[in-house]
Amino acid sequence: MGYVKTAMLMAAMTALFMGIGYLMGGTGGMVIALVAAAAMNGFTWWNSDRMILRMHNAQVVTQGALPDLVASLARNAGLPMPAVYLIDTPQPNAFATGRNPQNAAVAVTTGLMRTLSREELAGVIAHELAHIRNHDTAIMTVTATFAGAITMLANFAMFFGGRRDNGVGLIGTLALMFLAPLAAALVQMAISRTREYSADKAGAEICGHPLWLASALERIQMGASRIDNEAAERNPATAHMFIINPLHAHKRDNLFSTHPATENRVAALRQMAGVARTQSAGPWG
Repeated sequence: MGYVKTAMLMAAMTALFMGIGYLMGGTGGMVIALVAAAAMNGFTWWNSDRMILRMHNAQVVTQGALPDLVASLARNAGLPMPAVYLIDTPQPNAFATGRNPQNAAVAVTTGLMRTLSREELAGVIAHELAHIRNHDTAIMTVTATFAGAITMLANFAMFFGGRRDNGVGLIGTLALMFLAPLAAALVQMAISRTREYSADKAGAEICGHPLWLASALERIQMGASRIDNEAAERNPATAHMFIINPLHAHKRDNLFSTHPATENRVAALRQMAGVARTQSAGPWG
């Protein structure tokens, strides 16, 4: 089912891409945009995870406590061991990427490693592994790549001007140039918001303790609200991939926030812990 949703998403983003191409060059521009989108679809599917990791200057980690923890939790989740990356930024945060569980990666920041306890870190890693197991990472990574490309193309069209005889007129052209990036952003928001709750629930089950993740979310929110993430600020299309919005998200759980409100997520986890307390002390004993 994850692959069907990804295909639908790529089709929708391709349509937006073609629409901007039509505004820029009519039917010819639309055909060029279609060819470009087809090439981008293929390139994105195979390479977008590496692109995202490079955007954030993530460095692979093969030995130490972090890979050992990821390996333990991956076994608990029934997943192959993902690649582990470290991002050098003081903001506590994390994300997962990859087109499938066999080609996945988990990236955490140095700020996260310094801020969280081992139990809280386990909750965060489990949340990211849940995204991998749910095939969310393919959708989130493809969305990040396409949203950035659509925004860039729309800005290019606005700067150089599109065709005025395209049937929608000057006002319609300008409106569509504004609305296309907004539509891409809304898709990002909807994807992130609906999937974070699911990943929170599954992550709590993977690590065995919902309150570990609840405590981690509170700490990360506190850090993300006051510490800048410069790479994320340069690449805002990737914001929805992080466990907490790295761009200082709005506190309210509203339509224009890329993530659900942290307090709502914490409340759901605490309710989960109260309703069904697990007996496991964690995958490492």
